[in-house]
Amino acid sequence: MLLEVSHLKVCYDRAMIINDLSLGVEREELVSLVGPNGAGKSTLLKAITGLVAWEREITRRSTGGDVILEGTVTFDGERIDQVPAHEIVKRGLIHCPERRRPFREMTVIDNLHAGAYLLMRKKEIQDNLAKVYQLFPVLDKRSSQISGTLSGGEQQMLALGRALMSRPKLMCIDEPSTGLAPILRRHVFEKIVEIKNLGITLLLVEQEVSTVFKIASRNYVLSSGKLIAEGTGEQLLQDEVLRKTYLGL
Repeated sequence: MLLEVSHLKVCYDRAMIINDLSLGVEREELVSLVGPNGAGKSTLLKAITGLVAWEREITRRSTGGDVILEGTVTFDGERIDQVPAHEIVKRGLIHCPERRRPFREMTVIDNLHAGAYLLMRKKEIQDNLAKVYQLFPVLDKRSSQISGTLSGGEQQMLALGRALMSRPKLMCIDEPSTGLAPILRRHVFEKIVEIKNLGITLLLVEQEVSTVFKIASRNYVLSSGKLIAEGTGEQLLQDEVLRKTYLGL
């Protein structure tokens, strides 16, 4: 396994968000996390990539409240659940956040360079940039444009491209289709498949279940912070209760 999560628990004060959750992702897999709103999917990604631990420190300093984080997260054979988020990035585990979140006042090219801040060699950065432009030609055309003026679809391409600039081993992608028109959603999912075909492992949170089941090798279904099912899209769709109650199909 490239990524192993074991008995993970996340509480914000008294609210249990993730409850004794375990999962794994093999190298070069595309695995999805699906389930109803509020199931804990985004919190799970933040716990994996070190952002919950960061939030815990901020919460303690600002309000005196507490965030409980228990369990283990192992990435590429090394425990990272006590590792700061910026060090997790150095190991090749990248979080591509919900709603894109570009540096809105910066240009496209500056956003992409920001994604490569850990790379030291100029040639390596230029090689990565060429690969990103090959995958997302629109970013090449918009390289000098202010990111906040891009369309929603273009901003999503920028978010994926920025994540790719760091040469990730695994990308955690949170709700890439949010707010996009159907034709743009299809385009985004096509690009995600292309990223997977580059040999990059993907853990994808997504509400568009019917589409993601077609592209993911395995799927985990979350509800109220717990894993309630795992399997291929075909296997999960055979369960009528699961389809109606948790998948909205």
